[in-house]
Amino acid sequence: MLFADQLLGKYKIVSTLGSGGFGTVYLAEDTWLDKKVAVKVPHRQEQLAELLREPRLLAKLDHPNIVNITTAEKQQNIFFIVMEYVPGDTLESVIATKGALEVDLALGYATQIGQAVEHAHKQGIIHRDLRPANVLVSSAGTLKVADFGTSRFLEISTHGTTVIGSPAYMAPEQFRGEAVFASDLYSLGITMYQMLTGVLPYDTPAPSDLEQLHRGELVRPPHMVNSSITRELSSTIMKALSPQIADRYQRAGDLLADLKEIKASRRLTPVSSATPRDSISNVQGIVREPRSKHQTQTHPTANFCWRCRKPMHARNNHCPFCGEAQ
Repeated sequence: MLFADQLLGKYKIVSTLGSGGFGTVYLAEDTWLDKKVAVKVPHRQEQLAELLREPRLLAKLDHPNIVNITTAEKQQNIFFIVMEYVPGDTLESVIATKGALEVDLALGYATQIGQAVEHAHKQGIIHRDLRPANVLVSSAGTLKVADFGTSRFLEISTHGTTVIGSPAYMAPEQFRGEAVFASDLYSLGITMYQMLTGVLPYDTPAPSDLEQLHRGELVRPPHMVNSSITRELSSTIMKALSPQIADRYQRAGDLLADLKEIKASRRLTPVSSATPRDSISNVQGIVREPRSKHQTQTHPTANFCWRCRKPMHARNNHCPFCGEAQ
């Protein structure tokens, strides 16, 4: 625990910004440069090699939507990481204050997070704890993904094999200690759901809920919670939340491509939040499965069930497979 006005080398502690399971973050002043910075002090200070893992990961990341690292130091027998200070709130605080965000704002936020995830994945890094509490919203509206303390390099043939993350945002495979790139995209899907509805799709799963989670039975499609969400956007989120890895987005770039299409269609045919859900389908035409530029478009007469995502005739009111009302 550090105190106000305490010095760590040239860094003067100002106040505590937050604390989590792995460390405490302080607002500090670089007394040489007269600049505010964020100083993260891990709770466990024993092994230097382990302490250096996070800053070494961060040093490989250089992206406007990721909190930048300045240095890692050890002063007065205290190891700490110095990072850029982002004035503003966490995305978690924004959602708690405002509730469901306006669709265009949520799409913009999701795109920024997706770009950060895409950059990290290209460096071979999975975040493993992507959630609104770890996303900073600057006063200028720029989002910065933070807290890579649980991240791991993901080798081609291996998984991140430690069960780490926040259960409400964890993909089903993470409960087995098998995090992969698509696990971050599941967490982004949960975050998108929460931004657009103001609530999580399900409570933190109890051990008795894990079978339902693996079968995808805990998630109610977001357009059924917030009628201003188009079915195309709802389907995109549900694809990100597919319980089976093979059915989920495999690359952040594919999800970003679908979000780009959705944003473009909203500019061409803006839909009022008061528009009934049935008329949304008429404005946007045939409902289709989300796709990326790397995928072949499905047959134009096909519709897809929002629960089981099996193909059905466009005029069907109920899914012939699971009976879900459309």
